[in-house]
Amino acid sequence: MSDLADTPEAAAPAATGGKKLPLLLGLVGAAALGGGMFYAVYTGLLLPPSQKPPAAPRAASDFSFVPIEVITISLPPQSGARFLRFAGQIEVAETSFQDMLRMKPRFIDLINTYLHAVDIEDLRQPAALIRLRAQVLRRLQMIAGEGHIRDFLITEFILD
Repeated sequence: MSDLADTPEAAAPAATGGKKLPLLLGLVGAAALGGGMFYAVYTGLLLPPSQKPPAAPRAASDFSFVPIEVITISLPPQSGARFLRFAGQIEVAETSFQDMLRMKPRFIDLINTYLHAVDIEDLRQPAALIRLRAQVLRRLQMIAGEGHIRDFLITEFILD
């Protein structure tokens, strides 16, 4: 009888039970730690909520658009296209509309200069309009000052 208990086959069931215990303790510990962290963040114990009030939705009358007429840029012959045709709208705060309208020539100059500097191969990329819009918006906001320009919309973009 004692010979049977000393064989490796008889010792195997006890060994597998010992291997599962650390795994089970690790899972229970991770769940408890995760739950504690969720509670701490949710109640504001760990990361207090920001003091900024939530943004109010925009009313239909608190912004206006400054149109940017069609800008046509000649492209070099090796680019595979003859020209780039571009138009857009600048969304401005209603209170700043007249000031931004006076700055329109500066906005057109900025967009024209930026479009001449962009590589044609960059404009052919799938995400080109997203990058172009973000870059132009950032530059417009820099020259207009904080709080005047809200967005920039591309209304026409043709490579021909």
